[in-house]
Amino acid sequence: MTPDEPVNILLVDDQPAKLLSYEAILDDLGERLIRAGSAREALEHLLRSDVAVIVLDVVMPDIGGFELATTIRAHPRFERTPIIFVSALHVTDLDRLRGYEVGAADYLPVPVVPELLRAKVRVFAELHRKTRQLERANAELERRVAERTADLAAANADLERRVEERTREREAALAQVHEMQKMESLGQLTGGVAHDFNNLLMAVLGNLALLRKRIPADPHLQRLLDGATAGAERGATLTKRLLAFARRQELRPERVNLAHLVEGMMELMASSLGATIEIVTVGLQELPAVRADPHQLELALLNLAVNARDAMPLGGRLTITGSQDAAPPPDLPTGHYVCLGVSDTGTGMDEATLQRASEPFFTTKEPGRGTGLGLSMVHGLAAQSGGAMRLSSRPGIGATVELWLPVADEAAIAPQEVPVVKEKPAASRLALPRWRVLLVEDDPLVCASTAEMLEDLGHVAVEALSAARALELLRADIVVDIVVTDQAMPGMSGVDLARQIRREWPELPVLMASGHVDLPGEEPVDLPRLVKPYSQAELEVQIQRLLDGRSSQLDRSHSSIRSES
Repeated sequence: MTPDEPVNILLVDDQPAKLLSYEAILDDLGERLIRAGSAREALEHLLRSDVAVIVLDVVMPDIGGFELATTIRAHPRFERTPIIFVSALHVTDLDRLRGYEVGAADYLPVPVVPELLRAKVRVFAELHRKTRQLERANAELERRVAERTADLAAANADLERRVEERTREREAALAQVHEMQKMESLGQLTGGVAHDFNNLLMAVLGNLALLRKRIPADPHLQRLLDGATAGAERGATLTKRLLAFARRQELRPERVNLAHLVEGMMELMASSLGATIEIVTVGLQELPAVRADPHQLELALLNLAVNARDAMPLGGRLTITGSQDAAPPPDLPTGHYVCLGVSDTGTGMDEATLQRASEPFFTTKEPGRGTGLGLSMVHGLAAQSGGAMRLSSRPGIGATVELWLPVADEAAIAPQEVPVVKEKPAASRLALPRWRVLLVEDDPLVCASTAEMLEDLGHVAVEALSAARALELLRADIVVDIVVTDQAMPGMSGVDLARQIRREWPELPVLMASGHVDLPGEEPVDLPRLVKPYSQAELEVQIQRLLDGRSSQLDRSHSSIRSES
């Protein structure tokens, strides 16, 4: 209701003349005047209209003014509507008291003073107008408050949703970081254990090889030696898998055509999986070449196939897929990758098993059926190749392993020929040159075993148990043909020693022996290496390759050297 909008004033009297007189008196107010000649008509107007004030005659033939006022006040809608009684009878205090009791707001006698009636009606009309404006203002305020409350509730709900999403994203990121840190810690621990274990195997296998040459040709003793050697070699295979998980194995990456690689393995996988498992390949022909070590990748695929076979005891399907369109994992550097997937229809894994599946030595197989290193080796291979491994599974549905490998560019490493090392007959070794070898090894067992292998080959070993001692011997003008040094040593590493030798004796060859491929610092690009545990034949081939065409220091000096540090 606007400030200028007229209100309804109900005039109730059974005499038309009096109603006309009331209209004449109140017409100057500019309000809307409604006439009612009876109580019934008055009630009808009240129910149809919003009445601001009622001017009511006390004495009427059908229902008197007091009875009508009582009826009006009984209705909840009109319990506050102002009523002004007009009476032609003599007004006593009792009359006024009764009128106020039935709800009168005022009481006027006849003859009515026009100014007085007009003033009283004007007051109640303005009060009604202001009340309605206030009610509408309150309703508008409540509407706005409700809208604002709804907006705030929606904003709060959106904020809570975004907070929940960010919280979930943060928790997922923290879980991923925690998983990466856990795997990194496991990798460091595993790599360290494998390195130390390789040193032990180096001494064991070296001494077994030398012992085999010296014992009588007794079949029983040979079987014992064969058993000991086979056990040590199994340990060496185990350390290779550990180093693969720790991303410290020696890889020879080259351009690999995945379609040709998988095709070349089909017969081997079919025989390994058995007739109850179907092998299906999808999308491999269209893939670009990747950069990886093909032999290690074949071993990884075979491990995944064997794992799938064990998860499908009643048979099923092994699917090998290739894709270049899928989005790579977010933790990989920006670049082009190929996704090689291996899926089975086996028993699958629950969430708890899935979280630990890549950990070394974790397995759900019975004792004796698995080492728990298959998936960890695949994980390490993918990471060391510049890619990643992702594992997904659902119980009763199967499992999928995704290998993300970088696409090979035009400058990718070309295939490398790995020299085949064969044992030479003892007679052929007698014709080989004898060299002076500076052997640098901090582990006394490995140092002694390697020195024995060198001397068994006819060379002279000069032993140094540290890089510092090796430099002391060289600076004391000791004459040697080659330096064979361990990589991981306290104080000065083998790489640092090689750099120093290059600076002071640039013509002196250096052969690096390492328990794993992770060399600290920047490795010289032309530094030849031996991976522990290496055999006597491998040591011989590398020394001859480095010194081919040179004359031995023993040919120029008839003295022999045997030093200990």
